[in-house]
Amino acid sequence: EVLREQGYKSLKGLRVGLVTNPTGVDSRLQSTADILHQAEEIRMVALYGPEHGVRGDLRAGEEGVTGIDRVTGLPVYSLYGKTRKPTPEMLKGIDVLVYDLQDIGCRSYTYISTLGLIMEAAAENRIKVVVLDRPNPLGGNLVEGMLWDKKFRSFISRYSIPYVHGLTVGELALLLNGEKLLEDGVQCELEVVKMKRWRRSMVFAETGLPWVPTSPHIPWPVTPFHYAATGIVGELSPNLVGVGYTLPFQVLAAPWLQAEKLAEGLNSRNMPGVRFRPIRFKPFYKKQREQLLQGVQIHFTDYHKVRPTLIQFAFLDHLAEHYPEHGLFASDEGRLRMFDLACGSGKGRKIFSATDPDYRQFIQLWNKGTEEFKKRAARYHLYD
Repeated sequence: EVLREQGYKSLKGLRVGLVTNPTGVDSRLQSTADILHQAEEIRMVALYGPEHGVRGDLRAGEEGVTGIDRVTGLPVYSLYGKTRKPTPEMLKGIDVLVYDLQDIGCRSYTYISTLGLIMEAAAENRIKVVVLDRPNPLGGNLVEGMLWDKKFRSFISRYSIPYVHGLTVGELALLLNGEKLLEDGVQCELEVVKMKRWRRSMVFAETGLPWVPTSPHIPWPVTPFHYAATGIVGELSPNLVGVGYTLPFQVLAAPWLQAEKLAEGLNSRNMPGVRFRPIRFKPFYKKQREQLLQGVQIHFTDYHKVRPTLIQFAFLDHLAEHYPEHGLFASDEGRLRMFDLACGSGKGRKIFSATDPDYRQFIQLWNKGTEEFKKRAARYHLYD
């Protein structure tokens, strides 16, 4: 909307490629792809789809394909699958790449990896990048989680930032560029179209904007908090965190857990901004389909005080004490690898796999580097 109010001055007379998905909308829910395609001031040339595709019709992990967008008739190039970084052929005839995706504020969400890769491709092909900024659903003050170990760099942990980074995508783009965190330290020509009226203290529900699911299992504006609370441990088993049921990322449950005992144990820790309710349910799909699971549903009571990422680690600490015979880290190697990649290190798993895990040691590890990052990141803040 700000771009439109400015008369598309950043794009006027240019050939535009747009990286977007269903979250790219104005406050009346009109698609950015359709808005720009209809704008007389610019020439739309191509669309580029991240994970889940331009129109959101792909499942998690499903490779996108190159084709034609049925609404605009523009060519669509997938940036999720064999090709994750735009090739020179995909960028042919493009003067500027516009990025318009709603992020959820966590390092392991692939849209920010796509952001960095299009910036790298733009730098190599002398193309400008314009980021249409959007709110961080977790607010701009929450920063949690260690910076990754380089050995665990991946598409769900591509850049050395905390797990919860506290930046809008525009601020993150400025940081990646300014701190030379892109491949080989390249820098692109970058412009961020700022939002109006957003403040760092705002979580998404306080913006008054409509929420469009950023992916199939992030259906509501509060789900990014739940994702931050359970997304890492959910790599061990999707059903464990409610994926496959109607409460994705909102629960911690397994067939062998005792719901009331787990709720009592987690509530006794008096974690700020959160309470735990006993729950029983049967998933509709995934590995434990139709099995009775017991555990807790996570209820946030204060989004400004909660430290969401610590919830899943308090859960692992509780399991080590009360259910040592049911080690979650007996998962297959692929699942264990995904857990490490999401954490950004293999040290966390080693701590929780020990006979007597040292929870305080893990918390020290998890918090390492966050204060220094906050100071560096503050130089790229666009909002108070």
